[in-house]
This record gives sequence, C-alpha cells and structure tokens, in this order.
Amino acid sequence: MEKIVEQGILYDFYGELLTEHQRQIYEDAVFNDMSLSELADAYGISRQGIHDLLKRCDKMLLSYESKLHLVERFEKIKRKIRQINETEDMKTVRKISAEILEEL
Repeated sequence: MEKIVEQGILYDFYGELLTEHQRQIYEDAVFNDMSLSELADAYGISRQGIHDLLKRCDKMLLSYESKLHLVERFEKIKRKIRQINETEDMKTVRKISAEILEEL
C-alpha cells in the first residue's frame, strides 16, 4: 500500500512530465489497478513492454524528485503548518511562518 501512495504522490507532482502514452498506462496501472496482462491487451503491447514502461516511469518520477525535491519540500511545509495549528503561542507561530516563507 505504501508504494502505491508514494507512486500517487510522485505522479501528482511530476506526472505531467511523462508523455501522454506513459501517463495513460501509468494511471491505469497505479490508479485503476490494472494487471500487466490487462494493460498489454488494452494497449497492444507485450506484458514485458508494459512492465518495462512502468519501471521506467517509476525511475523517472523518482529521478525528478531527487533533483527537484518538490515532494520533500511540500511534506516539510505541511508538517510546519500542522505545528502552527497545534500551538497558541504567537511567537512560535511567527517563527514557523518565517521558516515556511524561507522554504518558498
């Protein structure tokens, strides 16, 4: 389950960088839970071809994250916003807000 969540998050951030063909197959595999056989039949590609394409897409999405760190930054800012919501001390709120602005 955790891998699917990670794939979904990476796709949300970087999916537009894949080709239309890659996006369609990746969405069907990850979000529609289609098997390699179902994808192969639907797209007229061998199961091995589908497998290779999905692995390549995963590798590309991870590569984008390793270079751009958008998901990492998003998660860090989300944690800081939770901290703001949990505190009543305005000095702490200002400090965390300044950290968030610095991140952006």
